[in-house]
Amino acid sequence: MNFLPTALPEVILIEPRVFEDQRGFFMETYHQAKFRQGGITAEFVQDNHSGSQRGILRGLHYQVRQPQGKLVRAVAGRVFDVAVDIRRGSPTFGKWVGVELSAQNKRQLWIPKGFAHGFYVLSEWAEIVYKATNLYAPEWDRSIRWNDPEIGIVWPLLDGQPPLLSEKDAHAPLLREAEVFSFPV
Repeated sequence: MNFLPTALPEVILIEPRVFEDQRGFFMETYHQAKFRQGGITAEFVQDNHSGSQRGILRGLHYQVRQPQGKLVRAVAGRVFDVAVDIRRGSPTFGKWVGVELSAQNKRQLWIPKGFAHGFYVLSEWAEIVYKATNLYAPEWDRSIRWNDPEIGIVWPLLDGQPPLLSEKDAHAPLLREAEVFSFPV
């Protein structure tokens, strides 16, 4: 596995080693010792799987208590996956990084605690699976507006059309109004 740095030092892009032949492929998606060598020492307690249609944007999500680190990958289709540093006092507070995750490129993105997460579906259908370091706690679930101008995420919107959002995400606060973390988390 290759562990590649991103513009946000704590967010890591993982490229697995893929073994392919006429039958198909095999790859490790998680190996504790290799991840530790790559700088990811988190322990995972929950796996999640979501499916979404083209043009859906989910996020920017986080839990203000019981924060979750997430190891995200696409198992079907393509998404533009984003992490935003929401640790007030961090040198990269309010900065973001985005990468394309797809069933084809088999990449994964490590998003540690203290970061908001979101993704936009580029293909007709996409399925995302992710490991989380803490259990889902709906009472601590929070969102930040996907198009906050202070964050300035450059989403690759299809045909320039606005994304399809949940009611919660459509009315999410801006970062300056949101309940966030103090650095470090």
